[in-house]
Amino acid sequence: MQLKMTIKTNGKLLELSTPIVMGIVNVTPDSFYGKSRALSGQEVVEAVGKIIGHGGTIVDIGGYSTRPDAEIISAGEELKRLSFGLEIIRKHFPDVIISVDTFRADVARQVVEEFGVSIINDIGGGGLDDKMFDTVARLEVAYILMHSKGDPQTMQKLTDYDDITAELLAFFSQRLSALKKAGVNDVIIDPGFGFAKTTAQNFRLLNNLSVFKETGAPVLAGLSRKSMIYKTLEITPDEALNGTTALNMIALENGADILRVHDVKEAVQAVNLYRQLKREDI
Repeated sequence: MQLKMTIKTNGKLLELSTPIVMGIVNVTPDSFYGKSRALSGQEVVEAVGKIIGHGGTIVDIGGYSTRPDAEIISAGEELKRLSFGLEIIRKHFPDVIISVDTFRADVARQVVEEFGVSIINDIGGGGLDDKMFDTVARLEVAYILMHSKGDPQTMQKLTDYDDITAELLAFFSQRLSALKKAGVNDVIIDPGFGFAKTTAQNFRLLNNLSVFKETGAPVLAGLSRKSMIYKTLEITPDEALNGTTALNMIALENGADILRVHDVKEAVQAVNLYRQLKREDI
């Protein structure tokens, strides 16, 4: 299947013929990696400035921690946190491409309408809010379709698969068909490393990442400082940068088009080295 090499964001085409980097900003007090949290206006400005300055293409902002056993918050609280961060970002960085990490359709609608958000990053893959696909279609924004099962409170108990790669491929095929039927034209897929998956399953998916190119959609890899790294190495998330970089390079080798990371500088360096490795004239 022909891979879609561009995604439309705010009326402009985002080129994906070479991999790009998405930087994470969390306006949450409980995200698993503390240094990703931006809880004051100055911290938001510094975090986004660093992403852009280090070569990141997209800023992904979240107002609801989706780590296992995360605290449940209301849609109103999530929107309050996001609005705080988005207002600051739009004031200081008016042209940056913004993705919002939310599984709630109404939150998605409001951040797009009020702040010109370009991408909705849905950890629920449409399964946590049955209005999400139609909402994204009406908003005419790009959509990140992530695989998970259950919700942040239950997902780590839902790790039974007969063949995890085949099941995810079937999941993406079904959901992409539903998105197309709803009128969503710009879709990125994300295997959801760490979401309803064991460490061994995460590594199997990374090893098989190229299989998901069969969907024809760009592939996002979100491996940054996750438990598959720090549990394997018996370290903490704070110590997991080197492991993240190693696995990001494997993801690039296996077809990742977007790296979603906490550490943009190092991810951009990995992309540049990967591009050098793949040059046809060397």
